Amino acid sequence: MKRTVALLSILLLAATGVEAKPLKIFILAGQSNMEGPASIATFDYIGDDPATAPLLKMMRGADGKPTVCDNVWISYLTGAGEKNFDLSGKLTAGYGSLWGQDGTKPGDKIGPEFTFGLTMSAALKEPILIIKAAWGGKSLHTDFRSPSAGPYQMSSFQLENYPKQEGHGIPKDLAQWKVDKVKETGVYYRLMVEHVKKVLADPKQVYPAYDAAQGYELAGFAWLQGFNDMVDSHVYPNHNKPDRFNLYSDLLGHFIRDVRKDLAAPKLPFVIGVMGVGGLKDDSVGMLAFRQAMAAPAALPEFKGNVVAVQTAPLWSAELGAIAEKREKVNNEKHAIDSKNKNSVNADGHMTDDEKKEHMKKFEADLISSQDVALWKRGASNAGYHYLGCAKTFALMGDAFAKANLTMMQASH
Repeated sequence: MKRTVALLSILLLAATGVEAKPLKIFILAGQSNMEGPASIATFDYIGDDPATAPLLKMMRGADGKPTVCDNVWISYLTGAGEKNFDLSGKLTAGYGSLWGQDGTKPGDKIGPEFTFGLTMSAALKEPILIIKAAWGGKSLHTDFRSPSAGPYQMSSFQLENYPKQEGHGIPKDLAQWKVDKVKETGVYYRLMVEHVKKVLADPKQVYPAYDAAQGYELAGFAWLQGFNDMVDSHVYPNHNKPDRFNLYSDLLGHFIRDVRKDLAAPKLPFVIGVMGVGGLKDDSVGMLAFRQAMAAPAALPEFKGNVVAVQTAPLWSAELGAIAEKREKVNNEKHAIDSKNKNSVNADGHMTDDEKKEHMKKFEADLISSQDVALWKRGASNAGYHYLGCAKTFALMGDAFAKANLTMMQASH
């Protein structure tokens, strides 16, 4: 068996130039943006910018197809509802969102994992394994709540309003809601940790050339989550208050400590991908408060030097965002005339269906140019809360997370 392992190590070195060293293992976790909603069809947009053209070159092989990494493998746990699946293989494009697929093969989307692995590979030139666990629509206050955070606690808003059973998101059966909350709390935290431990128990099941004699090293963790918490006005009720999301900071601190404890890695480098949808232009009180809350744990003395917050707002595509705003105006206009809004051209309901179509055709043409249409098709593939499904943004994110992780690794040696 030892001879077989040694032979595999030699073959790996000969094929890739990667010296036999401990397998570097990185964990990527979060919700839908960590899953990855960016279509591979938007890759060309990355090359339009001279600043990111080198990144696209790294993402594609000489044949123009997405790069397939020989020394970076991935194990990806994801799914929908109660159905989860684990997809593994050499890292390439396609380990993004697999919504609606059976999980038997990579799809047509990426998240941060692709360039995270490519950047790590270029910097380390060592065997690398990415363990990714991500599910759409999950919160930190419930789904990813970690053990030391304790049981779910109702907010002041919930304590005051839920017993009234008034509707508008307030549960009709409060007793059953409480039972369900207990069942839901921490489920995805446990699934994530269980999956990581399963892979660590036998890395060779994912990384075929794993050298047990060299072993492995847990080298980093990247977290990209937050949207479901940010929009939850019941859990975080203090609107327009700068401290509205202090609870999120507290929960994330517990999460970091518990991940390190459960994986026996007390100084595991931890990257926080700070919510950046809307880009730098979105400077609303709520958004700024949430971004501040996400980044806050990195400033705690106990995490100095081993937790870093990476702002993703600067990575948002401003030009695509401007088009998204125009598209939203079109949607709003259509809704206004369909609902006979008093401020619309159809306030009295006089317009026929054909007249509505003509109005909307002209309204859209006056607002969105043919250049806008072409640019949108080239660079965007999803909604704003998914960073417009722009591969350029997610490529920059993965690269930034990897570089932040590398900086922490270098500082610890």
